[in-house]
Amino acid sequence: MKLLFDLFVSFFQIGLLSFGGGYAAMPLIREQVVDLHGWLSMSGFGDIITIAEMTPGPVAINCATFVGIQVAGIPGALIATLGCITPACIIVTTLAYVYYKYKGLETVKAVLAALRPAIIAMIASAGLSLFELALAPEGSFVWTEAPFNVVALAVFILAFIVCRRFKANPIWVIAGSGLVTFCLFLIF
Repeated sequence: MKLLFDLFVSFFQIGLLSFGGGYAAMPLIREQVVDLHGWLSMSGFGDIITIAEMTPGPVAINCATFVGIQVAGIPGALIATLGCITPACIIVTTLAYVYYKYKGLETVKAVLAALRPAIIAMIASAGLSLFELALAPEGSFVWTEAPFNVVALAVFILAFIVCRRFKANPIWVIAGSGLVTFCLFLIF
């Protein structure tokens, strides 16, 4: 019982303190799982991270599930996962309550209006980084002198046109783009 409690508390702390996503949580997870409690060796932790990255879903939650199952079986997986998601559920529920209660206030409207450009900029920055990575997998480049992935650019332009002009479902466009790119890389 103490082991399940420790799993819950450890992953609750990870869920509460891991701002920046799953990759930002990895040092916290390692500290709890390897250094503090000794539930896994560093090699075992590396295996868990690899599996967590390969499976769908957030990395931190996948890690919680896999560590829990290694340490205490199915109950451990459930408890560790619950510990990891509980802080986010509490925070989101609280924010939703506050938003719905005060959404009519001018101050709240002003804050949300001020945040909108920053959020759009962050999403655009992530999109541009992925676009740059797709076109020049070697790293950052200057448009005139770097190795340039023409196939990626052609698939991007085609996918953009299909989404904008024909209002195609983005999921099908992503799947089709992956299939087309795979076939083109096999040919070239």
